[in-house]
Amino acid sequence: MIIALDGMGGDHAPGEIVKGALESLAAFNDIDIHIYGDEQAMAPYLEQHERLKVVHCTERIEAEDEPVRAIRRKKDASMVRMAQAVKDGQVGAGVSAGNTGALMAAGLFIVGRIEGIERPALAQALPTIDGEGFVLLDLGANADAKPSQLGQYALMGSIYAEKVRGIKNPRVGLLNIGSEEGKGNELTKAAYDVLKNLPINFIGNVESRDLLTGAADVVVTDGFTGNMVLKTIEGTASSFFAMLKEVYMTSMKTKVSAALVKSELGGLKNKMDYAEYGGAGLFGLNAPIIKAHGSSNARAIYNAVRQARTMLEYQVSETIRETIRKESTN
Repeated sequence: MIIALDGMGGDHAPGEIVKGALESLAAFNDIDIHIYGDEQAMAPYLEQHERLKVVHCTERIEAEDEPVRAIRRKKDASMVRMAQAVKDGQVGAGVSAGNTGALMAAGLFIVGRIEGIERPALAQALPTIDGEGFVLLDLGANADAKPSQLGQYALMGSIYAEKVRGIKNPRVGLLNIGSEEGKGNELTKAAYDVLKNLPINFIGNVESRDLLTGAADVVVTDGFTGNMVLKTIEGTASSFFAMLKEVYMTSMKTKVSAALVKSELGGLKNKMDYAEYGGAGLFGLNAPIIKAHGSSNARAIYNAVRQARTMLEYQVSETIRETIRKESTN
């Protein structure tokens, strides 16, 4: 299988992207990688490898570019060329740490939606206290959503949790302000009725305070709420470790204590590290597209490639397509 990388996307491109590609090739002998980008800029980091191909591109999409305009005008941008290769079947999946809006536009307008999917959703595995994690969607592909779209998110999230994360009969929850049926606004009340009639293991409403305790394997919400929850979790984790570091640096006694628990603190930090959870998948497209974190290092790129590889191996897009087709005929 062939996986494409946007070599110029992200804060640490192209160096960390290339390093992540080489790490992925060393780990998986059943994949080839095509990197799209400025060959001269990538040259200092490249190594000869029979399963690595560089596709030279003369343009790149910047973080400040307007997404749709950039996709339409920068035809030779690394992200656009990568998405086109996915659409044309030259590669099986694409990974980018670049402009999120532009990648979503490229996925929607170039790769295309699965027939029957109303709107694609951005989904990511997030950490839990027990280390198992959970999948949250939508993370911002669509600020607003209809009950039927939340139903499709639930179906796609359940398929992903089972196929990629290996969870048998994953528990699917609806993010809400209370656990009781009948809670919430008009969207969540209507969505509850939709989800309970789907062929999934729907466990009802889930409150945000219970997300990190592993209350569900998949949690569904609209993109506006999901994006705020994601950034709250990221910000809380970052602030917590900053405060913890400050406490441990206040005196010689606390510095000694920090030295004694250094490995344990490192393990705790790894539990909350985005780099270990791969990227956010844009679900509902004709082929897998993975959005890696903008500040991705080589390890994060490796995990995003691993994620794309698993989605191809277990034919996640094909399973979503067949499931949506069956639901539409019922």
